[in-house]
Amino acid sequence: MTQPQNFPRAFPLLLLVLLAACGGSNVPVPADSALAQGEALVRVGDISVRASPVQTPMLNPAVAQQYGITRADNTILLLVAVRQGSEASETSLPARITASATDLRGHKQAIAMREVRTGDPASGGGHVLIDYIGTFETALPETLRFDVKAVRDGRAVATLQFNREFYPR
Repeated sequence: MTQPQNFPRAFPLLLLVLLAACGGSNVPVPADSALAQGEALVRVGDISVRASPVQTPMLNPAVAQQYGITRADNTILLLVAVRQGSEASETSLPARITASATDLRGHKQAIAMREVRTGDPASGGGHVLIDYIGTFETALPETLRFDVKAVRDGRAVATLQFNREFYPR
């Protein structure tokens, strides 16, 4: 299946849609900007796994409501995407995602992840994107270590470990 040329930017663009402020502009931002905002990325062969944690007040209120996400400074959203193929032809892959966050005191918190599908293939040329989201609460300010594992067909595809800092807004 051939994907549009801008398809590899779908994850950062989905993230930007989720983060868009009410009434903000819809100007696309390059994928590098998403990396600067805290995206973790690992590639294993032709499979890539991206993870982005964000404080939920950064989410558009309508999008947060649509996905049942509570917007609060101390609530963190973890967004994970698994894609296969070269950047010019990436496709979404279903996977089982497990994730946790550990604070500096060593308190580990499992993050319940759920699948979210966006797009409508029946709309003529549209593609369904599969992403995974989970939320959890933490005390602020906080530095968290995230551990994310993507499993397909009963075997681990990729594991990410990364740190992020969060502050009261």
